[in-house]
Amino acid sequence: MLRVRCLRGGSRGAEAVHYIGSRLGRTLTGWVQRTFQSTQAATASPRTSCAADDKATDDLPKDCPVSSYNEWDPLEEVIVGRAENACVPPFTVEVKANTYEKYWPFYQKRGGNYFPKDHLKKAVAEIEEMCNILKMEGVTVRRPDPIDWSVKYKTPDFESTGLYGAMPRDILIVVGNEIIEAPMAWRARFFEYRAYRSIIKDYFHRGAKWTTAPKPTMADELYDQDYPIRSVEDRHKLAAQGKFVTTEFEPCFDAADFIRAGRDIFAQRSQVTNYLGIEWMRRHLAPDYKVHIISFKDPNPMHIDATFNIIGPGLVLSNPDRPCHQVRTPQPAPPSRGEQSRCTAAGPSPSPVVSYFHLLRLLPVGQLIFSRKQDGP
Repeated sequence: MLRVRCLRGGSRGAEAVHYIGSRLGRTLTGWVQRTFQSTQAATASPRTSCAADDKATDDLPKDCPVSSYNEWDPLEEVIVGRAENACVPPFTVEVKANTYEKYWPFYQKRGGNYFPKDHLKKAVAEIEEMCNILKMEGVTVRRPDPIDWSVKYKTPDFESTGLYGAMPRDILIVVGNEIIEAPMAWRARFFEYRAYRSIIKDYFHRGAKWTTAPKPTMADELYDQDYPIRSVEDRHKLAAQGKFVTTEFEPCFDAADFIRAGRDIFAQRSQVTNYLGIEWMRRHLAPDYKVHIISFKDPNPMHIDATFNIIGPGLVLSNPDRPCHQVRTPQPAPPSRGEQSRCTAAGPSPSPVVSYFHLLRLLPVGQLIFSRKQDGP
């Protein structure tokens, strides 16, 4: 799911960022004091206007439908993905690096084909029920277009089938009134943006900014074809050495490797997000926003909000199995303002696609907070 519009006048992240900054290491010392002017002031800042005869389009609506600056303001509008026609991705090197060995036979057998029908049926039913709950709470729900992800496509550099349109959070990020399309890193997700184009075009016509990050070629050079993984121990060693399956051949990133707190955005280098991708975001958003790189004790980093989530002013929800290297972990205490909340998994994930720590992903709706139990089939 992707937060599109949050309650105007809500928190813009100052309190949360001051707390988080107090716990970060020397590398970020002082950034709270140097940054974080109010977002409201930013939205009110004067902007150069074109002369009437220079206008290429009609005047933009004053009330833009896209407005979101953090991960916790109450929702007004959200994009919820759909699991229909979801396909297992081909078992390429980047997919292999993001899955554990016990699931490899599943991908080898079913790659390029639909997920099992019973999985899809349950996923579709759960997502529909979530949409119903959100609508009953007064939230506007938008859905991507249904697409047959089994269709094979080919570029000059590779060929593949698709994956799904179940995770808008992976491919889109909202920063203020701007929607940014991520370039992605899996070949199976190269054309995933197509499911969301009708929604994004509608937002654009209604005043939102729309940016598409440079699309990578996803040529063989983007991936370490000999990435050596057989065990969790191998993954820990490689992650500690800063080695990932994606190289620095060209920028790539998933939107879900970025998390927002007002004017400050936190990012991680992961299996799907490289430093060039983070640098593109840094330059694109400067000087209004600052991007800070943080890292975790994670053998398979992919998507920061399943590890570290800022869920309110002064409140961080963290994965106890993946501590942040830049945060001084507090002593165990009852969750309260200005402290970290710790969660535990019920056991190994029954799915090759998700982990129990997707529970860290939350949607604030008024006084209710929904946790996304599962993103896809």
